[in-house]
Amino acid sequence: MNRRNALRLAGGALLTAPLLSTPFLARAQEAWPIRQVRIVIPFAAGGPQDIPARIIAERLSRTMGATFIIENRPGVGGGLGAQMVANSPPDGATLLFISSSISILPTLQRQLNFDPLRDLAPLTVVCDVPAGMMVRADSRFTDLASLIAEAKANPGKLTYGSGGVGSANHLAGAQFAALAGLETVHVPYRGVSQAVNAIYTGEIDFVFGSSVEVLAHHRQGRARLLGMTMPQRVPAVPDIPAIAELVPGYSAPNWFAMFAPKGMPQPMMDRLVAELTAMRDDEVLNARLSPAAAIIRMDGPAALTAQLTAEIPRWRDVIRKAGIGGDS
Repeated sequence: MNRRNALRLAGGALLTAPLLSTPFLARAQEAWPIRQVRIVIPFAAGGPQDIPARIIAERLSRTMGATFIIENRPGVGGGLGAQMVANSPPDGATLLFISSSISILPTLQRQLNFDPLRDLAPLTVVCDVPAGMMVRADSRFTDLASLIAEAKANPGKLTYGSGGVGSANHLAGAQFAALAGLETVHVPYRGVSQAVNAIYTGEIDFVFGSSVEVLAHHRQGRARLLGMTMPQRVPAVPDIPAIAELVPGYSAPNWFAMFAPKGMPQPMMDRLVAELTAMRDDEVLNARLSPAAAIIRMDGPAALTAQLTAEIPRWRDVIRKAGIGGDS
């Protein structure tokens, strides 16, 4: 090949190569405008949100040209961290990773004057995380029917624990009692792990907790799950009934979601949503969450908005009927 033909071929390659690989190069070279991004979890470190949030932070750090770090900001049932994100500049430096408790905040923490639909930009529901009602393995309650029967025969005697007043699991128990026509006593703890310990010591009769927090105890044979809070049976644990099978109308879905501050430019929102949606089939995320019966969704802003729109008024009704106050 002579020099002229070689140069012609080289020039043609330079002209055509960008056309073939532009999308890949653009994604690889397009850096996030902020070099370090905080993903705020508004609960204490070590909670069930930490596992998926840290995997997501690591994945985003690989693809977004920025470093994503986790920052735990507990307080006011998740309201402190959520409000901090809502008040942050919409410049891409701060995101929120929170549980379904965000649908409770507008009613229970009225002093915050916080409304997630008004004050935050939804990114996606990350995953559904079923919750369950659990007793000790040697409990006299062998199934949900026996617990309901004893609670009806002894009003105000049975006690249940949760991760705190106004937590999603507290309200799961309050809704259970209301729909089943029971009078039970709620005992709040500083986290579900403390409430689980309390069933082993005999302080309480049963506990509500997310599958991330309770399923391993059931599988190890140390405790027994009597029912799940999702409206239907959970595919990963088909032998455990949905509470709704004995208590018609019962549903206390639990989920994790991500938000950005309101006002983030649409191109930045679109980029984040695209990156999160691409994680739906992430092997590491699925491998870490599937043992806890969690179901990855990553289904975008519209689904998260619809979820909030449905659940905020439903939990408002449960809170008011149960007389639950935010100052406890």
